[in-house]
Amino acid sequence: MTKKTLIPILGDQLSRDISSLSDQEPDNCVLLMMEVDAETTYVKHHKAKIAYILSAMRHHAAALQERGWTVDYVKLDAPDNAGSFSGEIARALERHDIGAIRITEAGEWRVMAMIENWQDQYDLPVTICPDQRFVATHQDFDNWAEGKKQLRMEFFYREMRRKTGLLLDEDGKPEGGKWNYDAENRKPAKTDLTMPQPIRFQPDAVTQEVLDLVAKRFSDHPGSLDHFHFAVTHEEALRQRRQFLDHALAQFGDYQDAMLTGEPFLWHSILSPYLNSGLLDPLDLCQEVADLYAADKVPLNAAEGFIRQIIGWREYVRGIYWREGPDYAYRNFLKAKRPLPDFYYTGDTDMLCLSEAIGQTLDLAYAHHIQRLMITGNFALIAGIDPHAVHLWYLEVYTDAYEWVELPNTLGMSQFGDGGIIASKPYASSGNYINKMSDHCGDCRYDVKQRTGKDACPFNALYWDFLARNEDALKDNNRLAMPYRTWNKMEPDLQNDLRDSAAAFLERL
Repeated sequence: MTKKTLIPILGDQLSRDISSLSDQEPDNCVLLMMEVDAETTYVKHHKAKIAYILSAMRHHAAALQERGWTVDYVKLDAPDNAGSFSGEIARALERHDIGAIRITEAGEWRVMAMIENWQDQYDLPVTICPDQRFVATHQDFDNWAEGKKQLRMEFFYREMRRKTGLLLDEDGKPEGGKWNYDAENRKPAKTDLTMPQPIRFQPDAVTQEVLDLVAKRFSDHPGSLDHFHFAVTHEEALRQRRQFLDHALAQFGDYQDAMLTGEPFLWHSILSPYLNSGLLDPLDLCQEVADLYAADKVPLNAAEGFIRQIIGWREYVRGIYWREGPDYAYRNFLKAKRPLPDFYYTGDTDMLCLSEAIGQTLDLAYAHHIQRLMITGNFALIAGIDPHAVHLWYLEVYTDAYEWVELPNTLGMSQFGDGGIIASKPYASSGNYINKMSDHCGDCRYDVKQRTGKDACPFNALYWDFLARNEDALKDNNRLAMPYRTWNKMEPDLQNDLRDSAAAFLERL
């Protein structure tokens, strides 16, 4: 009797055409899907994040079985669950007559280290297939990065546009004559009763079973399950995609940086969890966005801005993650050491912008990129919070947060922990930016117009204190030349007042 191939399918490999299944015959394979304790608890993931992944895995297993595959599915509460991927591989080898293991490469260093050990551990041939859901291979990124002094996303993004042909004219030039329309995508928004809303999917019996399991087993993890709304099947994810493309994409560009109190979604897609877990195909989505622009159904700034997030940022941070290696998570260029404030787990703060962003994060396991970068991230940066602690928080609380995509965005882009590999300057700002891009400041207990004193917006003094205490590290950054000139022109008494106000706030913190 011919031995079968064991094909583990990980929780972020829920794509129907995952590379490990390519050219394989269902009769000759056993697909192994594993819910294991090690993956749910290596950080304290948001309850809704765990529930989303487990429910999506269970639905995907059923879809694979309907297509004729044999799926060996191990639930988290199975009595003999080994608690780890490697432990479950060993148990599967006892249950089945297996001659080889075949798997699509993992997205994270620690899981790849496990997989690379399996051949020696189990004395079986292990084939690791490249993940073909990305435009750039690891080698593509390394080839692009080789010899460059600066690895700026903008130039990598242009290469991805050329490779895919997205938004290029017949001569291979960018549509509209420019590669990037970000300057047109910074408009503040006003409350709009016709603002589109994403579909909120009602849990079916499978999802409800998962929700009950998570509520019982992970009661000490952050976040709520009360507002669980995610798509958990390919079909539901496609419905959410259609909702965004038909009703929100046209205005996504204009308002992608805007923030409104009580409006967590605005014109954002809410598709990143499905892209990162495999329920949606990134390139196929981008192609439809380009087609909608070509058909004059959405403006260029919206189409380009959305496509840039996927074949630009998403591909770029993956390249950085694998190129830089595991020590990247512990880099701390600015030597920030302050612990993460408790309000990141409660939302209990008088700073309305932070209360809004953190509160919706705990409720929904979601916040859009400007809330992450310029509210929770900006505060952590200017307050001098340890960037590794900030990284762990982002990894815990967002449903779309897998380390390969979250870590470079958090430690590099948001916290400048890598010293400028990703960001050309620290993304630090005073309260003025928040006031410009949101309606939060009008109802905040703090006054955004005041620089110092107990009623002043804390972002104001913290911003100048951040520049002052990091001057040795940042003074040669040409993008900070203007704020440092402004700081150095200030009267010493004002400088002292700003630094004293920052110190007093941080002491209370």
